[in-house]
Amino acid sequence: MGWWQVGADTLADSRFVVSPLAETVASLMVLERATAAHPGERAWLETHLPAYRRRAAGDPLSALVIRSALAPRWTADFLTPAPVPAPPGQAPSAFAEEVARIRATPPARARAELAEALRGPLPAALDRDDLAERAADTVEWVWTHTVLPDWPRRRRVLEADVIARAAQLGQGGWAEALNGMRPGIRWLGGSRLQINTHDNPPRELGRAQLLFIPVTPHQCWVCWDVPHRYGVVYPCSGALAEADRVPVPGALGALIGPARAAVLALLASPLSTTQLVALTGQGLGSVGRHLRILLDAGLVRRRRAGRSVLYFRTEAGDVLVHGAG
Repeated sequence: MGWWQVGADTLADSRFVVSPLAETVASLMVLERATAAHPGERAWLETHLPAYRRRAAGDPLSALVIRSALAPRWTADFLTPAPVPAPPGQAPSAFAEEVARIRATPPARARAELAEALRGPLPAALDRDDLAERAADTVEWVWTHTVLPDWPRRRRVLEADVIARAAQLGQGGWAEALNGMRPGIRWLGGSRLQINTHDNPPRELGRAQLLFIPVTPHQCWVCWDVPHRYGVVYPCSGALAEADRVPVPGALGALIGPARAAVLALLASPLSTTQLVALTGQGLGSVGRHLRILLDAGLVRRRRAGRSVLYFRTEAGDVLVHGAG
């Protein structure tokens, strides 16, 4: 198995990070592979895949760069740089800052990493110096045309996932927060973090920073900027990724109101007020009022997890939701 040796200093400095670039590269992977993990992702793919394919047909050289970088067994490292977390009190990196790191890849490194991804010599067409620039242009197109219009909602969903993971970390430690984060990852104990099930030699992270980066597409990979930081990109939980697809029974909406019904429908698993605001798009005051009424009615309960208060349906709440269809 592939695993990382993670010391106490690295764990103490670990962070969850929202990255516009990681979200865009994950979306690029969905477009390139033309596969969807759930109905919401399928609807997004059907909307944007025709335009992506038209762009690829009009620029076959850039399409070859991306296809090579996203080879089945390995992704070229320059396409997936590890995010650089902002210092406390500063705004996180914008997409333009992140994609500039792809553009700045030295030509020789880009060619070498594409050859590594392909597990063989580069096609003759890729023996040139503008490969990273072409890859960055494609990533920027995906951001502008398919991610940016929906970025405020996506960011709220990603931030909600970070809150949920932080609550799990506070309640059950690293094993609770990391197990099941992505296929193959689990906390082995003894400062060992299993990254995948491949037969790769272990890595000693030393004092490097360890980052966990959620994305809404169902994609995952690891990234690094040795020796400074290592990152694990993982798909946020299904309930969050498909938040706009959570069904609200019409009869339930007619009984208690559609906004309150949306809150109750989401509480099949514990969520915080902040998460509910992110997932429903309702204001903090509105969500708070709905929760108070649902608590008074005995349809939800709450419990503290670290610094967060999590709400979840009672048995009576389950009966009401399922009974309404």
